[in-house]
Amino acid sequence: MEASVAGSATSTSIPLGQKLAYGAGAFVNNLLAAAIGGMTIVLNLGLGMDPALVGLLGALPRLVDALTDPIMGYVSDHTRSRWGRRRPYIFCGALAVGIVFALLWQLPEGRSEQFYFTFFLLGSLLFYLAYTIFVTPWVALGYELTPDYHERTRLMGVQNALGQVAYLIAPWFLAFMYNEALFENLVDGAAGLGLVVGALAMAVGILPAIFLRERFERPPEHPVRPPARGVGAMLAEFFRGFLLTLRFKPFLLLCGATFLVFNGFILVSSFQAYVIIFYVFSGEEARASEYIGWAGTLSAAATFAVIGLVTVLSARLGKRHTFFLAIGVSVIGYLAKWFCYNPTLPWLVLLPAPLMAFGLGALFTLMGSMIADVCDLDELETGERREGMFASIFWWVVKLGMSAAILGGGILLNLTGFDIALGGQQLPETLRLMRLLDAGVPAFTSLVAIGLVWAYPLTEARAQEVRSELERRRGAW
Repeated sequence: MEASVAGSATSTSIPLGQKLAYGAGAFVNNLLAAAIGGMTIVLNLGLGMDPALVGLLGALPRLVDALTDPIMGYVSDHTRSRWGRRRPYIFCGALAVGIVFALLWQLPEGRSEQFYFTFFLLGSLLFYLAYTIFVTPWVALGYELTPDYHERTRLMGVQNALGQVAYLIAPWFLAFMYNEALFENLVDGAAGLGLVVGALAMAVGILPAIFLRERFERPPEHPVRPPARGVGAMLAEFFRGFLLTLRFKPFLLLCGATFLVFNGFILVSSFQAYVIIFYVFSGEEARASEYIGWAGTLSAAATFAVIGLVTVLSARLGKRHTFFLAIGVSVIGYLAKWFCYNPTLPWLVLLPAPLMAFGLGALFTLMGSMIADVCDLDELETGERREGMFASIFWWVVKLGMSAAILGGGILLNLTGFDIALGGQQLPETLRLMRLLDAGVPAFTSLVAIGLVWAYPLTEARAQEVRSELERRRGAW
């Protein structure tokens, strides 16, 4: 097992440079997630594919991805190499995912809907496999970089802030693809953008593997459980750890809250673009794309402030109460869309953006820090360090929900009566239903998430008790 650590063996602080290196992984994670979600609009608007099929293409690969995540978490937890448990996978995964993403958008012209469906489905399956190899060990690495309660929040704040840089860029993807000076059509624009995003993913994604080091899992006098030998024993060990993690109540509460906040947003994420294009701008796609870009950029910029505020408030109010406050503000932002998405005053689409930023800005700052605390509590009760399994199952739950949400989003869009052939002449009832779902669904799911975190039992005092007991057992890190 690798013995090198960041700083001294007993240091609980993480140098800023290493926080930034970890945050580079968040930039790649968010860039790829935003790109694969936002660019699929080309399948409908550029190639004329049915929205339900587009939703199916978004959902099916994520189901497979969700199944491979726990396997990757187990593999990472049980890897023993001179470079550590996480870093080899982060390095190789970043290179693989960038290459596959770039190739995914090289869509040949003049083919059938069935061809495009098959091409994109197979390419997406490869993409998400490479993505899992990169992101699951990267997430797990963040849980173990420091045992300090507040330093964990500061680490997650820095990585979330760097991750938001991707969202400063992503809102302009549509405008970039529509740029007639660069591309002949939307499909060509997607091909060019895919190459740019893939290259960025490779160049930036390898940085955590190069500049970070892994801590001791535990000192030699407290050895780990020996690795399983044989396929049967490995499967038994995998399912044992998988079920233990799924039964851990504090962890399940965090998973449920994240599922609701994030996937409530994802379920209707495409609706925002459709509402702005077809309700606010009556089908003027190029003009609408500019406002979508400005709203997204404003949201991403506001998220930087939210992350800093959440990091400060967490140290004063605690992680739970900060979550309540931030998610509550985001609910106000979601509901404000009903009034602010107004054809007579199109600039109002910008107003809800900074309020909605409190939701995801707080979510991915606080949840990573809280799950790191949960990993300590789990070690206290089981005697094992399983950051990889916690990381993988956390994202497994999120991705299963994301698959259902993306599939459901396409189905809901069809149920509203939306017809691409009508362009800006959509029926009034269709537009009304789209607006209602766009504002109401994420507001409702966020309120339910607040209720789940209300029951989360791991306070700062309890977390400090857990850390003290662990250090008594195995010595300081």
